[in-house]
Amino acid sequence: MNKKTLKNNPLIQPFETVPFTKIKIQHFKPAFIETIKIAKQEIDLLTKNNENPTFKNTIEALDYSGNQLSRISSIFFNLNSAETNDEIQKIAQEVSPLLTAFSNDIRLNTALFERVKSVYNKKANLDLNQEQLMLLEKKYKSFARNGANLSVEDKEKLRKIDTKLSKLALKFGENVLAATNAYTLHITDKKDLNGLPEGTIEMAKQTAELKGKKGWIFTLDYPSYIPFMTYASNRELRKKMALAFGARAFQDNANNNEQIVLKIVNLRQQRANLLSYKTHAHFVLEERMAKTPKTVLDFSQELLDKAKPAALKEFNELCDFAKKDGIDLLQKWDSAYYSEKLKKQHFDLDQEQLKPYFKLENVIAGAFTVAHKLYDLNFEKINNIDVYHKDVLTYKVTNNQKDFIAYFYADFFPRKGKRNGAWMTSFKDQWKKDGENSRPHISIVCNFTKPTKTKPSLLTFNEVTTLFHEFGHALHGMLANTTYPSLSGTNVPWDFVELPSQILENWCYEKEALELFAKHYKTNEIIPMELVEKIKASASFHEGMQTLRQLSFGMLDMQWHGQDPSKITKVKDFENQAFKDTKLYPEVAENCMSTAFSHIFQGGYSAGYYSYKWAEVLDADAFAYFKEQGVFNKEIATKFKDNILSKGGTKDPMELYKDFRGKAPKPDALLKRAGLLVD
Repeated sequence: MNKKTLKNNPLIQPFETVPFTKIKIQHFKPAFIETIKIAKQEIDLLTKNNENPTFKNTIEALDYSGNQLSRISSIFFNLNSAETNDEIQKIAQEVSPLLTAFSNDIRLNTALFERVKSVYNKKANLDLNQEQLMLLEKKYKSFARNGANLSVEDKEKLRKIDTKLSKLALKFGENVLAATNAYTLHITDKKDLNGLPEGTIEMAKQTAELKGKKGWIFTLDYPSYIPFMTYASNRELRKKMALAFGARAFQDNANNNEQIVLKIVNLRQQRANLLSYKTHAHFVLEERMAKTPKTVLDFSQELLDKAKPAALKEFNELCDFAKKDGIDLLQKWDSAYYSEKLKKQHFDLDQEQLKPYFKLENVIAGAFTVAHKLYDLNFEKINNIDVYHKDVLTYKVTNNQKDFIAYFYADFFPRKGKRNGAWMTSFKDQWKKDGENSRPHISIVCNFTKPTKTKPSLLTFNEVTTLFHEFGHALHGMLANTTYPSLSGTNVPWDFVELPSQILENWCYEKEALELFAKHYKTNEIIPMELVEKIKASASFHEGMQTLRQLSFGMLDMQWHGQDPSKITKVKDFENQAFKDTKLYPEVAENCMSTAFSHIFQGGYSAGYYSYKWAEVLDADAFAYFKEQGVFNKEIATKFKDNILSKGGTKDPMELYKDFRGKAPKPDALLKRAGLLVD
């Protein structure tokens, strides 16, 4: 690689915000190779230091190393999720083994581990503060838990396993995206649109026009799929859509993920055994709040015992309701449709009634106002930093003293190269070094209802809570105020990371918050109190069934990762067994969840999907504290900011929570909120 090529590569040159418009796809691989080389040189300098190992020259130096490589990785892999194509996917397959090899080069570096261990063994005499102690503990464990004590032969085995796993996870995600994009429902007869909202029909017409077709096209992207399943009167078409969605990466074609799932779980098990852990779940949970698979299973079972009677009661009521419409056997493709009709009957509330009050721009402004009232943050829309797609919005975030806090990117609409779902990421983490507090660049990515020719983007209430959820993660990143990058922002145990996101959803149900942004897009009329009351009253509608569903995903995850999977031969059969205690609807042979369960097979939630429910206990308990004093109480908000949002992973999460709340959380607030516990 010649110097001129590198000199002209914008990823190698210093930059503050990501120079997206200057970056070409062919810049990425050379940039990875060069910054891996630079990071290796930093490690070599560290290990060849003739001075005795100290916290500063070893632990601190290690944490600050590889900064340029980390930034390039965050840029590239966010693009691979939000704006991918065949070229990017090809590069991802090529660079992932390089990154895995580099990661293993560090974790399996004997000389480096000896220096880390030397400092660790002297920790009692080093007079370190809380954050320094946590960093030392985490650095030592990252070596000890990931093979530093293995024999040379076993280290080589670990390298091979990790390389295979990194490539398989990428392939899994590519297959899910390809399978999602491969299916469309093309409607040409207007009567097949019966029941669908006007905005959904208009969006489908627009999609058809973009594809050069007459009529209406519906896709498996959430803003198209969910309204179709909720409102389409044509049961056969709902069935078609449901079968297509549930069969993603489960069909006999190039996108099938069955063998990939089996390979991933077996490699994870082999890796855990090699590191002397019973299962992958035992390995993962040692560093989580839950600590052990038994704790997770007991927690899940306790919630299941409380939720199942309510779920069965709700399900039977739904079946009886559908029978009046001639449905003798309620199927999965009937669920959203009849739930919405029953909800409307119970609460006289139709989601379509709410959408005019949730114009995307107003909801964004509302989230910003909530953040200002709670945490003194100000968001200024800017157009002077680069973006990777024209839909991406950018903001400069400051506090009331005009100090720069963060850059914030927001990407809201679905497109071909973007995976489904919603997530928060960062293009640059926060840290402190040489007297400078280097501030973060945070991004959220969603798939919301797009504007049409006649209407702005009007969000469903579920999309509103999703925006607040991801914005909660973003606040965790933006308000980070730690010394070390690896402890900053959302670098916390995964069963704690959902607390800042899930707690913010609560404001979507509060009158004081809704009045700030829930305004009719045509008249600017504030949402009527009557509708606010209906939103609150309906918040726990079918909560038993929702809890059962969420628990079923977490229990499936633990089944995959909490036992030896080597004898599993059929993904679908195994999944059916895992779902037996949480199953409500008849089995659908053509569908499989595991083959598209990206959270655990592509994302970081393996042996950790229970985190959503675990964090709900924390968020319900924490929000109850806000409610006692007022949802915009400055004192409570400051305690939450100072003890949780700004602290990152500098302290044990339960200690952080107790610092905020004054006591450990109890599940009572969650059960009460869910309507599963009566006063």
